[in-house]
Amino acid sequence: MDIEKWKKDFPQKFMAEHLIFGHIHRGDRIFIGTGCGEPQHLVHALTDYVQTHPTALFDTEVFQVWTLGIAPYADEKLKTYFRHNSFFISHNTRRAVNQGAADYTPVFLSHVPNLFFRGLVPIDVALIQTSPPDDHGFMSLGVSVDIVKAAAEKARLVIAQVNAHMPRVHGDGFIHIEEVDFIVPFDEPILEFVSEADTEIAQQIGKYVARLVCDGDTIQVGYGSIPNAILANLGQKQHLGVHSELLTDGIVDLMKRRVIDNTQKTINRGKTVASFCMGRKETYDYIHDNPAIEFRTIDYTNNPLTIAQHERMTAINAALEIDLTGQATAESIGKLFYSGIGGQADFMRGAVLAREGKTILALPSTADDGKTSRIVPFLREGAGVTLHRGDIHYVVTEYGIAYLKGKNIRERAMALIAIAHPHFRPWLIEEAKRHCLIYSDQAFIPGKEGEYPEHLEIHRTTKTGLELLIRPVRINDEPLLKEFFYSLSENSLYRRFISTRRDMPHERLQPFIIIDYTKEMVLLAVIQREEREEVVGIGQYSIDEAAFKAEVGFAVKDDYQNKGIGTELLNYLTFLAQRQGLLGFYAEVLVENRPMLHLFEKMGFHIEKRREEGIYELKITFT
Repeated sequence: MDIEKWKKDFPQKFMAEHLIFGHIHRGDRIFIGTGCGEPQHLVHALTDYVQTHPTALFDTEVFQVWTLGIAPYADEKLKTYFRHNSFFISHNTRRAVNQGAADYTPVFLSHVPNLFFRGLVPIDVALIQTSPPDDHGFMSLGVSVDIVKAAAEKARLVIAQVNAHMPRVHGDGFIHIEEVDFIVPFDEPILEFVSEADTEIAQQIGKYVARLVCDGDTIQVGYGSIPNAILANLGQKQHLGVHSELLTDGIVDLMKRRVIDNTQKTINRGKTVASFCMGRKETYDYIHDNPAIEFRTIDYTNNPLTIAQHERMTAINAALEIDLTGQATAESIGKLFYSGIGGQADFMRGAVLAREGKTILALPSTADDGKTSRIVPFLREGAGVTLHRGDIHYVVTEYGIAYLKGKNIRERAMALIAIAHPHFRPWLIEEAKRHCLIYSDQAFIPGKEGEYPEHLEIHRTTKTGLELLIRPVRINDEPLLKEFFYSLSENSLYRRFISTRRDMPHERLQPFIIIDYTKEMVLLAVIQREEREEVVGIGQYSIDEAAFKAEVGFAVKDDYQNKGIGTELLNYLTFLAQRQGLLGFYAEVLVENRPMLHLFEKMGFHIEKRREEGIYELKITFT
C-alpha cells in the first residue's frame, strides 16, 4: 500500500493506535462496519486497548448490523467497557442478546440511516474499513456501504482501517480522506462468507422457485444454502436484473454467465445494484472497479418506493416459520430472538407494490433434523411477525408451491398443508379443523397413499396447439374444481354424471380431491393464466381390485371441447393404468354422447358395448 504520500499531506491522521483510541470518550456510541466489511484489526486493537488501559473507557454502546467475524464487545468479561446493541442478530451475539447481556433494536434496515441522521440513534465514533485512497483522495467502503456511509457521515470521530485487500466498488461508497479523522493502515484478508453445504432439499426448493422466475425479471435474493440453490437453478433464464441489499457468489456467477445482464431493468438499467457483499475472494475480485456493479446506501436499495419502480420485481426471501394464515417470522423462534427484521420486509412490500411484482417465501418444510414443522397452525407465542398475511404471494418448500395471493384463510391453510412435510400434515389438518380454519369434515388420507405424486406432472401440447399441464389433483384444489364444475353447461354435467343434479357442494367435491393415489387417480388438465391456474378438463379412474380394471370418466370445459384435451387425458390415464398392471377400463357413456364414444374407439382398445336405457356400458381391454 503506497500510503506515504498521504502521510505527508495529512500527518495528523496517522497516529499510534493507543493515541487514536484515546479520542474515544466514556459512554460514547461506537459504530462498527457490517458483515464482511468489519474492520477486524480495529476491533481487535480496541479490545486490546481497553484491557491495557482499563480506566480509559466505560459504558460505551457498540452498534452493528450483523457481525460475521469477531464480537469481543459481546463478551461477558468486557461488559464494563462495552454494551452491544444489534440491528440484526448474528450467531456470535445471539446468546448475549437472549441472556440480556446485549441489546437488539428491531428496525427495517432501510430506516437505519434516518435514525442516524435525525439523531434518534446518535453515533459518536465510527470504525470502518476502506480501500486505499485513489489519486484524488477517495477511499471506497468496498463490500459494505449499507448503513456504514450514514454512520461515517454522522459520527464525531471516524477511524478507518485502510486495507489493500478491500475492493473499490462503484456507487455511493466513496469517502474522501479529508472526511476521516484517523487512518490505520493494516492489510488483512477481507472476511469471506461461505454458505451452508448444499442439500437435496435446498436443490428441490431451488427448482420450484426457478419455475416462478421469468426471463427479464429483476430479482432480490438473500443469503444461505437455499438462496444459493435458487440462483444455481436460474442458469437457463435470460436477461435477469438484480436490485438487492446483498450481492453473493451466486449472483456473480450468473453475471459471468450473462444470465444477469440488467438489460430489462426499469431503473438503473445495465447495473447490478446492491448495498453490501458477502462471499468469497473471487467475488470480491470480480466486483473490484467493475462498472456493471453499483453499491448504494441501504436507504436507497431497501426503500420500498425504489423497489416498487422495478417492473416484474421478484423478491425471494426465507423464514423460520409460517402459520396457516400466511403470517411468517424471520426474526424469532417464539420468544427467542434469532436474527432481525433486516431487509426482507422492505423488499417484499416493495415487490407487492411493483407492477407485475411477486414475492416468494422459500423455506424447508422442517427444522431440527425433521423433528419440527416450519409450517404451523399459528406462530408461537412471542414470535415477531416479520411478514404479514398480505406480504406473501408464493410459499415454496421441497414439497411444492403454495399460492396465497387473493386466497381466503381456508384456501391458504389447505395450500400450505399441501406443501408441509407429510409427517406433519395429519396434525396440521386436525389443528386447522380445531381452530375452524378449514371445513370441520375435511377428509385426509395420511401416509404414502395420500402423498401428492409430483413426479406424475407432465406438459402436453394438444393437436390444436393448446399447451397443458396435466397433473394429479391436490388436497387444496377444491376451489379450482368447484369453479370448473360450475363452468360446465347442464348438458356437459349430465353427460359426465348422467344425473340432473347441478350442485357441487363441498361434500360432493371432496371425493375428487381426497384420493388414495394407489387405488384411484384424478388428473387435471390445467392452463396457466398469469398467476392462477384454470382447470379445463378432468379425467379420473377408480380401480376395481376384483377385476383389476378401473372405472374411467372425463369432463372438458365447453369452450375447450374438440381441442384434443380429452385425448391427452385418456392417453395419460391409460399409461398410468397400464403401468399399474391394470387390464382395462369400465365406462358408462350416454348413447347420444358421440364425441366420448369416438374418443374411446380411436384409442385402438378392444371394446365390448352393452346398451341399456340410453347408456352404453363399455368394457375396455388394453391391447
